[in-house]
Order: sequence, then C-alpha cells, then structure tokens
Amino acid sequence: MSGLNPSQRLAVEYTDGPLLVLAGAGSGKTRVITEKIAHLIASGRNEARHIAAITFTNKAAREMRERVARRVKGDKAEGLTISTFHSLGLRFLQVEHARAGLRRGFSIFDADDQLGVVKDLAPPGAKKDVVEGLRGLISKAKNLGLSPDQAAEAARSAREREAAALYARYQSRLQTFNAVDFDDLIRIPLELLETDAELAPAWRERLRYLLVDECQDTNGAQYRLLKQLAGPRGALTCVGDDDQSIYAWRGANPENLDTLATDYPALKVVKLEQNYRCSARILRCANTLIANNPHAHPKKLWSQHGDGEAVRVWACKDNAHEAERVAAEISYLHVAKEIPWNEFAILFRGNHQSRPLEKALQLLRVPYHLSGGTAFLERAEVKDALSWLRVLANPDDDAAFLRAIASPKREVGATTLEKLALLAQQSHQPLSKAADNISLLKQLTPRAANGLAEFSQVLHRLRENATRMAPADLVRDLVERSGLLAALRAQCKDNATFLRRKENLDELAQWFDSPRHGNRADAHASRGTGGIADLAAQLALLTHADRGEPGDQVRLMSLHGAKGLEFRVVFIVGCEDGTLPHEQAVAEGSLEEERRLFYVGITRAKERLVLSHGAQVARWGETQNLLPSRFFAELPAGDLQRDGADPELEQVQKKERGRAALKDLAAFFDG
Repeated sequence: MSGLNPSQRLAVEYTDGPLLVLAGAGSGKTRVITEKIAHLIASGRNEARHIAAITFTNKAAREMRERVARRVKGDKAEGLTISTFHSLGLRFLQVEHARAGLRRGFSIFDADDQLGVVKDLAPPGAKKDVVEGLRGLISKAKNLGLSPDQAAEAARSAREREAAALYARYQSRLQTFNAVDFDDLIRIPLELLETDAELAPAWRERLRYLLVDECQDTNGAQYRLLKQLAGPRGALTCVGDDDQSIYAWRGANPENLDTLATDYPALKVVKLEQNYRCSARILRCANTLIANNPHAHPKKLWSQHGDGEAVRVWACKDNAHEAERVAAEISYLHVAKEIPWNEFAILFRGNHQSRPLEKALQLLRVPYHLSGGTAFLERAEVKDALSWLRVLANPDDDAAFLRAIASPKREVGATTLEKLALLAQQSHQPLSKAADNISLLKQLTPRAANGLAEFSQVLHRLRENATRMAPADLVRDLVERSGLLAALRAQCKDNATFLRRKENLDELAQWFDSPRHGNRADAHASRGTGGIADLAAQLALLTHADRGEPGDQVRLMSLHGAKGLEFRVVFIVGCEDGTLPHEQAVAEGSLEEERRLFYVGITRAKERLVLSHGAQVARWGETQNLLPSRFFAELPAGDLQRDGADPELEQVQKKERGRAALKDLAAFFDG
C-alpha cells in the first residue's frame, strides 16, 4: 500500500463497518478499490471467492480485474467477482433460474426484441413513438423495482395504467419465451431476495464483502439489491461522487449516497479530495462551479500541481468558426508542443454538434475518432450470428428464431411465419419446435415446409456439434453452415467491404475464445449449448463502451461519454445557454445536473482547457442569436483568459501559431 495518501489509506484499511468513500474527480478511486481488495485478501478477513466488486461498465470491470491481477499474485485472487451490476444479476439468475421460473439457457432480450414484443402487445396501429413510450414506462417501473402488480398500484395517469397492464402481458410473453430483458437482471434477483426468506442469507454468505464503484449512479432497484446483498451487517464499501452524477435521465439517483447514512447509522465517511490529474487553475474552476450545487457532503479538490495555463474562453461567430478555431489549435499544439493526437478531446452536449468539427478536422488532416458510432454488437451480421446462437441454446426464444430464419433469407415468407406462429400457439410449442414438427409442416406449402425443414436440420447439426466443439469453433462453424458468410459475400458490392464485415464475425468468435472478456474463465472452456447460452448472455450485456480504445486520434465525444477519462488538452464546445445548460433544464429551472455535467467536462482536462461559445446558430432555416452559458459567471474570473481581454498576449499567441503553421506546411512538402 505504499504511495497511498492518508485518506486513501484510511479508506483501504477500514473494515469495521459500512464505509462511504466520497472520491472526487482524479482522486485515485480505482486504486483505492484495488488496494482494498488486496488488503481484504492479505489480511485474511475474506477469501477472494467471498468478495464482489461491482461497477457500471464492462470496461471498468476489466480494468479493475487487470489491476487486481497485477496486485494479488498467484491463485490468491481465484474466485473473486469483479463485474457490472447486470453481470452479477445474470450470474444470480443462472444459479437461481428455477426460483425465477426460468429454464437453463434463458435468453436476454435486447432493445429490438423488447420493442418487437411491446409492439405486438400494444393496441393495433400504435405509432412508433407510442410503442417506445410504453416500453420506456415499463423500463422505468422495472428500474424502480416494481412488479407488474406494483406498477399497476403506483400508476397515476391513464398512460401509466395502460403501460402497467401491458407490462403484465409483456412479462408473461417473456416467460413463455424463457427470456428476460436487461432490466430484469436487476429486478428479478431483487424480488427473489426480498420475498424468499432463505435466499438472502445464502447469498450474503456467498458474497461476504461488497465494493461498489460509482455508487452515485445507482437507481432505486440497484440500491435495494445492494442492501439485500449487504444485509443488516453492512459489510460494504461504496465509492462515489455526488458531483459526478449525470445520469438522472436513465434513473440514477445520487440521493442514494445520503440514504446510506439512514440505512446504516454506523456509516463511516472518508473524503478523497487530493486530485492527481488537473492543474490548480482547472481545479479552482471546477470547485467554484460545483459549489453552486447543494451538498450533503461538501468537499474541495486540491492538487500539488502548479497553476498551469489559464482556462481560455473563446467567443466565436458560429459553430463553423468555433470548429475551425478548435481544429487549428489542435494542429498547432500537436506541432509546437508535440502533444500526441490522443491527448486531445473535444467534448459537446449533443452528438449533432460533431458535424462541423469533423469537417474542420478533415480539412487540416487531423486524425480523429468519433465515439458513439454503431456499436459492434449492433452490427447486422453480428446480431444475425447471435440470433442463431440464442435459438441454438434456447429453443423457446421465438424472437431469435424469427431473426435467424431470415438470416440468410430462405423460402419462408411473412405469411408462412404467421401461419407457423398460429400453429405453434395452438399446439403450445415455441416456433423452433413447431418448425420441427412434421404434422404441422404438412399444413404448409411444400416450398415453405422445405425451407423450415432445412433450417431445422442446420440447427440440429449445430446442436450436435456444440457437445464436442469449443464455443469459438462452434461460432465459426455456425457462420459457415448457416449460410451467413455466403449471404454476406453476396450482399457486399466489393471484396474490401466483405472482408471488413467478415472481420466482425471473426471477432465475435474471438470473444468466445478469450477469457479476458468474461467473468469466469471456466465458462469459456465449456462445451455444449449451456456454455454457449452463458456466453451469449454475457455478450448481450456488452455495449460499444466496452470496445478497445481508438489509436492515436483526437477524441470527439459527448460530455456524458467522457466520464472516467482524462486528456492533456480538452475543448468544451457549444457553451451557450440552451445548449449547456440544455434548454429543457433552463425552462424547468433544474440546472444542478447540467452543472455537474459541465463539472465532469472541466475535470477531464489535465493541463489545458478551452471553453468556447458561438454568437449565432442556424436552426430550422433561421439564424438564432445565442448567449454565453450562464455557468461562465460561476467560474473564477482570475483563472480565465477571455478573448480580447489581453491583446498583447493574444498577439504573441497568434505569432506562435503562425510559425507553427509554416513549420507544419514545410513538413508536409518535405514529406
């Protein structure tokens, strides 16, 4: 534990009761969690198999797992659980599936599957936004930990009552499919732990100490799940920062940090206030800004770094001018200060703000990566392969069956599938079993029956192979035998496109081949459809945030997406009223979360920070005048360098940039 500051050491060594660690931005919270895991194991208080560290992204869990592996040598960390909330919920359901009314090999429905079921159950002719609204209300109820009956009792409006009634039918349909959705991975374990008197003590014995990262981002159901697992004893360490709670729109409740003190009166609070990331000027801006929010546990970040560069505030004509200035400054700093491209980040409130930035960067030949593109697991060929895996592992998964039988297309049209669905319903069978039923196939046209029979034969052969093939080899066999690869080759207009999309399928197989992507290495060595089902379920929990980092490129991303990252140079663009803070927050007078979002953006910067705003914007064919963000008035004036405030300094800076531009141009022609 060498190198820890006094507050970090206290947080690591305190194990006498429940602990809340208020970890400010850049204060080393991941190291504290890692060291505490090592301390719990080394002190003999808990074996690794009885410790669970829970975070919000697979990427964060993977990083923590790698740090623990470096810190705890040998097999002492064997059995340690480091996972997301939803991965822990999945593990719980895989163990307790019978209590949940599920069979082994259950499926996890993604957003498209959920929307399909809700659309099927919604009133005929319901528009897309109505269907999505109903799905959103069902998700909201689940995130509050409400069952269908409880949602019906809590409903206040006609729309909520309609959603609650649909929720009950939706859940019944999932049960028929032997499936759960993403929200069920928290709600169902919570319901079982709260209602089964034997279950909670058994899981508290299994997981005797909990460490929870980003606790301020928990929603109602997640917090109640933690309480059930920790029990009255409260053997847990919660790490969080109320100043970085920026996910209220998806149900996060920062007040859960305050509720801890009520639920656990003996709660000890440790504040990590030393920042190891930012210059003193940047920290003063962050502290002064966030002090305008109410705090149950006020804290003030400090740093041993020097003042550093002044925080620059740019007044631009419009977003095109803003983008040009940002691109030029990045190009200058890269050449003159030799700052690598990947140490620059451009942050914005909404993804639509990236377009002029991309254009300006392209014109100056600046390499960049735009976060938030199509997620790997959302790519069509990957989803097609996963649908085959799902129906292979879970024959009751009708949603997966419908996608798989159409990927690639066979002589089975919508009319045939509707007839098959009716026959399956009448015989109380899932679609995959109905398609395998000869007496049912005789009621279809020969052409359709042959297409279904061919599909069933491929599934049977793959299921046989699953008992003797490693999962990754089964995926490769599936891609060939199903016809997916041949269909992909036929779809692609050129070989380069085909190879690029084929690489996605190759990478999917590698996910099943590599233990670093899962929680349990033994699962990746398993054979049979049970192992495939577990692995497919793990993949269903992944998002594009879990992909590898881009290379040496400037990062463009939303302020929400930047949380947890750090860069030497950060630009926050679009700092206007109506953009940051967002116009809805301005109209509602709810600025606290917008202020926290700005705080998160500021604290991503280590050395240099530029805040820019435009005077005008073109919207809906009209030019609108804009006002600078009201948050500028909350920043310390002495740490800001505004446009026009120091003409002499700006003239020097202009000459420096001119010389750098000439140097860059000369290098271009020499190359």
